[in-house]
Amino acid sequence: MVECPICTKPVQNSRINDHLDSGCESFIVVDNPPVLSSPCPPPPATQANGAVPASQKRPPSSFFQTPSAKRQATPSKVLTPLVNGVAGGLKPNGGVKRSFDEGPGHDSSVPDTGGEAEHAPPVETGPVAKRTKTNRAAPLAERMRPYNLDDVFGQDLVGPQGILRSLIESDRVPSMILWGGSGTGKTTIARCISHMVGSRFIEMNATSTGVAECKKIFGEAANELGLTGRKTIIFCDEIHRFTKAQQDVFLKPVEAGTITLIGATTENPSFKVVNALLSRCRTFTLQKLTTEDIQRILAQALQSELSATSSPPSPFLDQELMAYLANFADGDARTALNLLELAMSLASREGITKEVIKTSLTKTLVYDRAGDQHYDTISAFHKSVRGSDPNAALYYLARMLQSGEDPLYVARRMVVIASEDVGLADNSMLSLATSTYTATQQLGMPEARIPLAHCAVALTLAPKSTRAYRGLNNAFAALREPGVAGLPVPIHLRNAPTKLMRELGYGKEYKYNPNYKDGRVSQDYLPEGLLGRTFLDDRDLGTEVDPDLVMDDA
Repeated sequence: MVECPICTKPVQNSRINDHLDSGCESFIVVDNPPVLSSPCPPPPATQANGAVPASQKRPPSSFFQTPSAKRQATPSKVLTPLVNGVAGGLKPNGGVKRSFDEGPGHDSSVPDTGGEAEHAPPVETGPVAKRTKTNRAAPLAERMRPYNLDDVFGQDLVGPQGILRSLIESDRVPSMILWGGSGTGKTTIARCISHMVGSRFIEMNATSTGVAECKKIFGEAANELGLTGRKTIIFCDEIHRFTKAQQDVFLKPVEAGTITLIGATTENPSFKVVNALLSRCRTFTLQKLTTEDIQRILAQALQSELSATSSPPSPFLDQELMAYLANFADGDARTALNLLELAMSLASREGITKEVIKTSLTKTLVYDRAGDQHYDTISAFHKSVRGSDPNAALYYLARMLQSGEDPLYVARRMVVIASEDVGLADNSMLSLATSTYTATQQLGMPEARIPLAHCAVALTLAPKSTRAYRGLNNAFAALREPGVAGLPVPIHLRNAPTKLMRELGYGKEYKYNPNYKDGRVSQDYLPEGLLGRTFLDDRDLGTEVDPDLVMDDA
């Protein structure tokens, strides 16, 4: 009998590794005296005062020996593994628990029953029944979560030929960052990994976990690796919610191989995850689910729910409504399943119609003012104006305003467009854009949407010229050449506020243009090393021809 170094509970010598593997929940020695073939030994003799003689006292306990104070006074003890309150040493999935030193298929603790145990019905106990009720109370999106990679739709990374799947099946799971939108399967893939590999799996969320708890988990992982040789996989959801200092806590255990980190984020890891951690992890990008993928998920969920409840299908839950929900979900499987659950509840009501169900299932536009949606949408708006497409410009403008974007942010971007894209082709657009910014500031929403639309359409329909913008970029490019940034300013162009500077000749030979006819003089303005260089082109736009446009004209 030994004492567990983690939970200090008594465990049989040969089962210490199994006990550690079970998270200190199984193979604990409990009171259950067996029927002995020989009589029990008599209790130790006591002195008159009730004390045990020194010769019969137990030796002092060691690290792997339970102190007498912690032992229960029983004649004998037997090993009864406890898993979720059920004796017998069975895993929750029905498999048989084996020790660390035993090979695959070996189990000395289970007698040979000739295969009868395989067909025995599972024993339904209190904790199991309670967990079943909890599962029924969980949202449909959680109940329908896949447990193997074959049921994960829309992600080629874990498909039959996926690179991530090949790593998982070969039990060579690297530390990784899963980047994808909501409802694309980040958590599902991580949990599938936990079912497929033999590593210890710990799930945490950055919104509710602190540095102290992380360090405790790292310590337990190091002990697990040292005692049993088993690795630990940590799944950290919303890892971008950790600050950079908190993310640094993962650097040492990830680099040392103490843990395998699987981080999930909806934000661009290039901006939200520290570079040092990114260099130690592989980044896998999860694609947005297509409408067909969402429809397959909804069909599978509907069939599963109807089979579980043994209820007839509602005529409203047809393919047309499934396609409607799939389009509404915008690539988010969780949202689609939540909408389906609401639709199933509404379909059971009397007097309901399909149109009422559709109007009841409203969804907020997908837009994050601080994330990628913010930058992607304003980028699409800018490029639509640049491309002279007023319909697309109005669509993205409405999408931003409807989603709660700051109208002044849009107005500032249109001031930039007025100079960058319209530029010298129509100088009045800059005045219109600045006036629109002032009007937006004075009016506020919702009235400000009108001048914003006015300016957006005017900028879209205006002629375009990038001469000034490209000329400035050419000047910046010249400054990156060696020695150009430090060229001395010509002496006749220098300022001469003091007598000493005038005596040195600063500004002496400068020709004041207004004193000359038509302001024309022969005078150099560039430094000597740049004489003859031109930065401003004569053309307003480029000279390339779009091959797709040529094909359309043909």
